[in-house]
Amino acid sequence: MTELDPDDHTVDELTAALETIDDADDLQSILEAERAGQDRATAREAVHRRLEEIGTASDAESTDGDGGDTDDAESEPDEADGEDPEEDDALSHPTRDKKHVRALEDGDYADMWIFCETQGGELLDVSREMLGKGRELMDQFEADYGDQEAVVAFLMGDDCEDLAEECIAYGADVAVYHEDERLERFLHDPYTEIAAHMARGEGTVESTDWREYDEPRYILFPATNNGRDLSAKVQAELDSGLASDCSDLFIEESEVSNPVKTGEPGVKKTVEKVLHMKRPDFSGFEYSTILCLDNPNRDFHPQGCSVIPGSFDPMEPDADRDGLIVEHDMELADDWFRVDITEHDRLEAGIDLTGHDVIVCLGRGIADDPTAGMELGLDLVDAFEDAALGITRGIVTSSYQFEGHVEAYSAEERQIGETGQVVAPDVYIAAGVSGAVQHKVGMDESDTIVAINTDPDARIRDFSDYFVEGDLFEVLPRLTEAIEAGETDLEPEAVADGGEDDD
Repeated sequence: MTELDPDDHTVDELTAALETIDDADDLQSILEAERAGQDRATAREAVHRRLEEIGTASDAESTDGDGGDTDDAESEPDEADGEDPEEDDALSHPTRDKKHVRALEDGDYADMWIFCETQGGELLDVSREMLGKGRELMDQFEADYGDQEAVVAFLMGDDCEDLAEECIAYGADVAVYHEDERLERFLHDPYTEIAAHMARGEGTVESTDWREYDEPRYILFPATNNGRDLSAKVQAELDSGLASDCSDLFIEESEVSNPVKTGEPGVKKTVEKVLHMKRPDFSGFEYSTILCLDNPNRDFHPQGCSVIPGSFDPMEPDADRDGLIVEHDMELADDWFRVDITEHDRLEAGIDLTGHDVIVCLGRGIADDPTAGMELGLDLVDAFEDAALGITRGIVTSSYQFEGHVEAYSAEERQIGETGQVVAPDVYIAAGVSGAVQHKVGMDESDTIVAINTDPDARIRDFSDYFVEGDLFEVLPRLTEAIEAGETDLEPEAVADGGEDDD
């Protein structure tokens, strides 16, 4: 009988000591002692793994009984019903046997991968935005850690080699693409299978010899309709987590004390190179930072998220920038293309409010004369070199009557907020907008926010850089006149009669 007492060792020390024990009875005694003592799940798992290594895994698992909380994903299939999940073709992803994924324990991870979504043969703006942010993050990564890791763009479509080259110009070091005429439009199965295949480094030597790691360290997707779908499915295939709809990203170390992450109560652990994924919650009233951290003996990579369009600025493209273009090789199953689109119509392009220097947003404050209010907003937009008009949900859902020449500007496609578009211009001018949290989430990342409202207690005042107490029907014409006259250093007091309450 072994004299090893698990209570005298940390989980790491116990794991190392177990490597010297080959007797199943001794290991069973250690397991029982652990359960009677600290009963650490990670320590029990270490004993189970050692028993499995010496060929007695099933005995180890049976001893845990009802008192244990071993991870079902580590246990053997339940044979009580006489079925083996691995032999059941109907179960493509059996939930009780994930050893094909757990084999990546202590895997090697590197690089930031970015899914560059395309539409109509062009990169979406959000793809360029993510490449620019990825370039910024990985340049800082090299400065902080001394390790040079790449920004890897990955994309697929029916004709995307030129777009891969464009990805290099916008900041990628490597662009991996899969080309097939059947991939002209987004399809769940093939896009998911190809993306996961790329990420795992599977394929021919010619398409994989540029990398020497198991999976990406980080992975970004656009928070578009297609990007949201793909991000969840790919991260599930890679057995990792996902932070959805993020608006800011940074990489730094984190100290954690959660025993699920450290493996032991009372122990603090510093984790390096953690992607901090910031996202709005509670309709934008609060922001959360999501971390994807490994458990002991359980990897969660890639650390992944989807990114709200308009959150970042793209870098200036450099057509002479060097980079590696890789054509991905993979045989696509016919079963992934069960739907054959024989005819389609393209909807007219919607209104994209992202990417403008200035946004003028109108709210319910135009109620006294909706048409005139809309005209004043459009006049101010025209005074700027690069501006666009947005509206709040209050206008979309109102019964305001607009004259024909401005009626189109009241459509839902111009709505800014939680259920509309998210913008982050240099200047955001909110005229007659109360500042509900649902609207705040759509514009809170703007550099400078100027609010115009007759109510000095309007909620928007709390998160505005400048607040003009006044009637938009009086303030907007004066502001437009000043902009047209080139008075770019105009103070808010100049358009609000210099009242002492203005700030």
